[in-house]
Amino acid sequence: MRYVPWRLAVFFAALQPVVLWGYQAWILALGGDPGKVLVDRLGLTALSLLLITLAMTPLQRLTGWGGWLAVRRQLGLWCFAYASLHIAGYAIFLLGLDLQQLLVDFAKRPYIFVGALAFLGLFSLALTSNRFSVRRLGRRWKRLHRLIYPVLGLVLLHMLWGVRADLGEWLLYAVLGAGLLALRLPGLSGRWHFGASADAEKKMQ
Repeated sequence: MRYVPWRLAVFFAALQPVVLWGYQAWILALGGDPGKVLVDRLGLTALSLLLITLAMTPLQRLTGWGGWLAVRRQLGLWCFAYASLHIAGYAIFLLGLDLQQLLVDFAKRPYIFVGALAFLGLFSLALTSNRFSVRRLGRRWKRLHRLIYPVLGLVLLHMLWGVRADLGEWLLYAVLGAGLLALRLPGLSGRWHFGASADAEKKMQ
């Protein structure tokens, strides 16, 4: 109960983008290709939430405030939710639910395959983010949830290949991601105790 207001604030903040975009779509304010705009926005929001999730442990170590860890799982699940909407938007608006076209995209556009791998990684993390999985998997839970690091790399590669037009924007995300991953290097992780912590997260829930 200690962090309930904070958790609620994070919940409504994470919900706000999709509500806003739904309203913009309703009033036809998303331009000439609203489907593609939505797919792009959903993907970038998923990446942003992935980076924010990775920032929670460093922020907790820096400030000593447990509220950061209290919302880490929620942010991770929001990341998965936006990634799922990104996939759904791609299937509906860009593919028209055409399975044959999906196979063509896999063959011609490797960033689609990379994005699919990243989504499978996020799915594994979301599926095992509950207390039962923490208890059931024990030490293996930590190893599994280190998938978040290669998932970030796959998402950045997916964005680089798919969005080619704005390299500057991609570099911003890449630098932020590299900085957050650098905090997990052995020298820094030993000093600051960065990294996945099932016990710490379980205490926050």
